[in-house]
Amino acid sequence: MSAASEPLVMMALPAESNGVFEAAGVNVLYCGVGKVNAARALSRELARCAHQRIPLPTVLNFGSAGSRRHDTHRFLACRRFVQRDMDASGLGFELGVTPYEDVPACIEFDPLFPGLPEAVCGSGDSFATAESGVPCDVVDMEAYALAKVCWLEGARFGCVKYVSDGADHAAAAAWQENVHRAAEEFLRLYRELVGR
Repeated sequence: MSAASEPLVMMALPAESNGVFEAAGVNVLYCGVGKVNAARALSRELARCAHQRIPLPTVLNFGSAGSRRHDTHRFLACRRFVQRDMDASGLGFELGVTPYEDVPACIEFDPLFPGLPEAVCGSGDSFATAESGVPCDVVDMEAYALAKVCWLEGARFGCVKYVSDGADHAAAAAWQENVHRAAEEFLRLYRELVGR
């Protein structure tokens, strides 16, 4: 990937970068917590590109996630995304399916980080401390929204999640202890992707 097509790095919170990206001269768009904040921040940025007739960037999401299937401190490439808190079952739809739209319930992208093990990411507007009703390997609060915006707008999307906690009763304490620990590896993966 050339410097002319510099990716757009997105994270929910500055704690996930821990100042490492900024120190390396890499801009990060912090979207805030949750799907609405993520979708709003990315939509505004992609609209700015379209308005200025700039090609859409590859969007890279680095961040923390909980998992009941993978050990804490693992790095996982996510290229399949589901919405773990979409529940229109009262209308006869399966969990995770958004009613009356053509977007697939599981959004999928080409792999950008083939050296990492893969995981399905389930996003929801809750800090997960229990098993999700929608099948997924890791849980977060933003990636599905970012993936959906990219899918709708035709932008490439790559995502790496650092397992910060077990998505269980101890998740909050583990997340607070671990959230900042992935920044150096995120930067290494970024540099490997862009070739610098």
